[in-house]
This record gives sequence, C-alpha cells and structure tokens, in this order.
Amino acid sequence: MASMPVAGLPPVTDGNSPDATVRNVHLGIEYPAAHIADVVVRNAKLYTGDPRRPQASAVAIKDGKVTVVGDDADILHLIGMQTRVIDALGRRVIPGLNDSHLHVIRGGLNYVLELRWDGVPTLRQALAMLREQAGRTPKGQWVRVVGGFSAGQFAEKRLPTVSELNAAAPDTPVFVLNLYQSAIMNRAAVQAAGFTKDTPDPRGGQIVRGPGGEPTGMLLAAPGALILYSTLAKAPTLEGEDLKLSTRHYLRELNRFGLTSAIDAAGGFQNFPDNYGTVIDLAKEGQLSLRIAYHLFPQTGGQEVADLKRWIGMVRPGDGDEWLRLNGAGENLTWAAADFENFTQPRPELGPYEAEFEQAVRLLMENGWGFRLHATYDETIRRDLAVFEKLAADGLFPAGNRWLFDHAETVSKDSLDRIAALGGAVSVQNRMSFQGEDFVRRYGAGAAAEAPPIRAMLERGLTVGAGTDATRVSSYNPWVALHWLVAGRTVGDLTIYPPENRVSREKALEMYTRAGAQLTGEQDVKGILAPGYYGDLAVLSDDFFSVDEQDIPHIESLLTVTGGRIVYAAGEFEGLDEPIPAVSPAWSPVAHFGGYQATVKPSISGARQAELLGQAVAESEQHRQWRAARGFTPETAPEIFDACFVL
Repeated sequence: MASMPVAGLPPVTDGNSPDATVRNVHLGIEYPAAHIADVVVRNAKLYTGDPRRPQASAVAIKDGKVTVVGDDADILHLIGMQTRVIDALGRRVIPGLNDSHLHVIRGGLNYVLELRWDGVPTLRQALAMLREQAGRTPKGQWVRVVGGFSAGQFAEKRLPTVSELNAAAPDTPVFVLNLYQSAIMNRAAVQAAGFTKDTPDPRGGQIVRGPGGEPTGMLLAAPGALILYSTLAKAPTLEGEDLKLSTRHYLRELNRFGLTSAIDAAGGFQNFPDNYGTVIDLAKEGQLSLRIAYHLFPQTGGQEVADLKRWIGMVRPGDGDEWLRLNGAGENLTWAAADFENFTQPRPELGPYEAEFEQAVRLLMENGWGFRLHATYDETIRRDLAVFEKLAADGLFPAGNRWLFDHAETVSKDSLDRIAALGGAVSVQNRMSFQGEDFVRRYGAGAAAEAPPIRAMLERGLTVGAGTDATRVSSYNPWVALHWLVAGRTVGDLTIYPPENRVSREKALEMYTRAGAQLTGEQDVKGILAPGYYGDLAVLSDDFFSVDEQDIPHIESLLTVTGGRIVYAAGEFEGLDEPIPAVSPAWSPVAHFGGYQATVKPSISGARQAELLGQAVAESEQHRQWRAARGFTPETAPEIFDACFVL
C-alpha cells in the first residue's frame, strides 16, 4: 500500500548513461535503463478511457507520461531501484478528471479566506461553523461564505436569516453568497460595505430596505449579479506569498477529488494580467499540481473590443506549456450579451448588442483565437448564432478555431443543429444541482427535464465537456456533478431529469476527461491512460462504476497523480504526496474546517452500520487468534471484569 519495489524483481542497476542497460535477474533479460519507470501503479482496477484497451491492472509513468498500460506482468521489467511502486490494493483507478468550466484562478486567490458550506448537511451545523469562525477572525476581516451550497442541501430546506447572522456574529462582518441570486449580510457587513439608506440600487441589482429605507442586509440579483460581485470585492484580500499559498491549497483540495486539469473560465473581477500573476509564478516555480488552460474575459463595459485587440498583440492561444496555457477568450466577449441565470427572476431581456458582439467575434476568428460564451437561455443563443452565420458568409465559421457555448440550460434542438453546423461545442455544468428547484418553480417540471438537453447534444455528435462553474455557484466537487449527470438529481434530492436525459457512468466520465481535453486541443495527450498521454490518474475511495448511485457524490481520491507526481494522498496512501506549507493566515477557515465537508455515505443505513460493526468485531477476533498462534498474545483472552455487566 506504500511505495515499494516488488519483491524479487529489482534489477542489478539502474545505470547512469543514456546507453546503459539493466539486467533483470528474475526475468533474465536486459533492457535500456532509460525505460525505467518513475512511477508504477499496480494491482488496480484500471479504467483507461481508451477504447483500444479500456481495462488493465497496471500503468507505468516515465518523465510525466504513460509508457505502458497492461497487466502487472507487463510492467515488471520497468521497475528499478528508484521507481515508486504503488499497490492500488485492488481499487478503481481512472484518468485524472478535467473540469471544463471552473473559476480556478479566482477561486485560488480567495480560497483560504472562505468558510465553505459545500457538503454541510444542516443549516444548524453551517451556523455553528460561522459562529465559531467569527470568534477567531481578527478585527477588520470578514467571514465570507461564497457559494458551493444550496438551501436544498440543508435538512431545514432554507437559507439563514439576517437575524441569525447577527446573532452568530454581532461584531464581525459576515457575507453569505447564495448562488448568483442573492447575498445575506449581517449588520456589521452592511456597515463595512458602506451601505446606507442613501445608497442607490446598482443597475440590475436591488438593496432590500426596511420601512425607513435602511438596508436590511439582503442583496438581490435582479437579475444581474454585479451587485453581488462588487460587494464581495469590498472585503479584504490576500497579498504576496499568501496568494500563492492560498492557490496551492485550493489546487490540493481539487486534487483531493481526483482533478488533475481544469479549464479556467475567467469571470468578473479577474483582470489580465494582474490576477493571473499568482498562477504564472507558481507555474514558473513548478508548484502547480493541476493543469490549467485559461481564458481572458474583458472586464470593462465599452472597451471590450479594445481589450481583446491588446491581448491579441500580447499572447496567442496555445502559448504556455502542459501546466499553464492560454485557450482563448471568454466566457464573456461583451457584457451586453451576458444573460445571467437567476432562476428566481424572469429571464433577462437583453438590449441590442449584436454590432459590438460581431466586432469582437470577427476580431477573434480572424486572428485564430477560440472563445467560449456564457449563454443560459436559447433566446440568447439564437441571437449569437445569427451573428456567427453572418460571419460564416465570410468564411469565418467553421474555421478550425475552437469555440463553445457554456451552460445552455434552455438551448433548443434547432440551435444545437446550428451549433453543430458551425463547428461549435458545448460545456455543461451542474448548476441545476443547486438551482433545479428554483427552475421547476418558475418554468415547470417539463421544461426542467431537458435543462440542459444533454442527450440531445451528444446525439448530434457535439463535443460536450462537463464541469461545475465553481466556486461561486456550484461546489467544486466533481463527484456532485457526475452524480447529476448519471442520476439527474439535485443536492436537495429532487429528480429533475428522466432516464432519457441522463447518461451512463462511462459517458459521464468521458465528458469529465476526454471531452475536456478536446475543448483545449489536447485530445492527443490528455483524457485517457495510454502510452504517450500525460500520467494523470486517480485511485478512488469507491468504485465509480459499481458504487450505489446515491453514494457517487461521496467519492474522493485516495491518491492523485499529475504528470507522474503524487499531488494528493490519503487513507492507505497518506504521506506519499508532496509536502505543502501550512495554511496561512492561521485564523483561516480552511485551517480549521478544511474545504468540502465530507459526510457518511447514504447507503450506510443503521442496519448497514450494525453489519459493518459485526464484521469489524469478527475481524478483530480473527486478528487476535492470528497473534495468539504466533505467540504475540495469550491464547486465551483475558477475563474482563466490569461491575456494570454483573447482574
């Protein structure tokens, strides 16, 4: 279970020169020392994702790439004295996961400052965490809960009230972001943000007020989320080395769930190049544990085309390396074309935006840039497609540039046909895991059953990547998203998709691996476990292909390998991963609570717990007998007297 050579199989020498050979005493053969693996994972239930060889038991990795996939015997001759041999103990091993839409750069810059309610089962526990964190948060800092949860996940089926936040933290500012729908602030946060009865409502947002006009502490996206972004931006931020360490801990948290790659979708308040400096520095220092393909998002309304022109002169898609590379523009090209998805509000009516939008798209396509577009509603997608079809007359579509729509909850079949004809793709996220109940209340169960129409996308041959849109909406836990794809259920346990709009576990995993690689043009080096591909894999806590469906969100990785580096290890493999400095600052919520809050698997009912306890007792007795037979303990168990059990 730890890293060790296979008994009886070490070669005589590893050799030092490029032409050196190694003689394996056991096999009686010589082979080039250069072929010796850096890492070998054996005794595994390996799902490769490669249709040519979908199943195997062992994989060898050299210089960051897979060299051999096969049975245990196939990799024996690759094991040298310096090879790290990982016995997977018969566990399921999969290719590393790739979130195709994750705000990883922005999330990393703030991770250690955030109290995460991801996975917390009750509002009572969530408020207890908040109360405790407020007690250790220094003056001038905020307690912030920034997405990743839903009222539906709580046993109470509701959000906290302003009064509850005031009671939990009377003096420390508290900001709780609920998706991109609303924010709840305590009295101290309202004051820290500078809101008064004279503060005007921003465009697309509402400051909820009491009878006297004073802000109550509730902010509403009506329907735009700018009011939520801008208020959160008033909280203190990290600086210097703490930014790097926050990002490293966030990446380690993603590695915890088997993620080895992500496509960063940029986002509001993520300026280029300023806010990209941390991941650039970490990449230069070799400290990234997750591969990142990033996008550039114009931040200032009215100068989007000018920003795109400036960036085109600075960088090009594909610039970078296998750890950090530019993938294109988006997820917004122009602010006027963005249709925010607040399903508690009516669909936003967008004004005219086509003229500037066409300039942006033409500029990108003529310069070989791909792009991605935030588009929730079919009404927006149809307008965008009309612009693309106009540019197609000039030969700009399809032109080989990678482009895609993100989200697409209400996209129509007709629009999917048009996307396919123009050479586009789609990336879907499990926003409905957290907002499905709101969608059903506004549009009905019938509309929700195909929001988005995943199977219709796949049937048209479109590349469909899967992701989360974390951290301010969904949780970053990919297994919650994989459960959504397979089971069609929300975190509140509401079934929203019928079987005909769900996918198999194999297809869901493909959407989370191979499809993401296609969206970044890396399909020849990433997404499957095969010779020549990146050595990215995860050893799972439970077998994704056989575990109870309800337990899928509770899967974690026990060992995550990115490019042959062990970047996360837990359970039987604890201690094998790369060391990382402790969380800073010391009062950080992550330092005390960690990130995602794991809970007991639903399938472990009371009866099952009793059964497992019985198995543990039996195993304990077997172990005592084994020790007794070897003279390590008395053959007869000592008599234990306890007055509590004497009648």
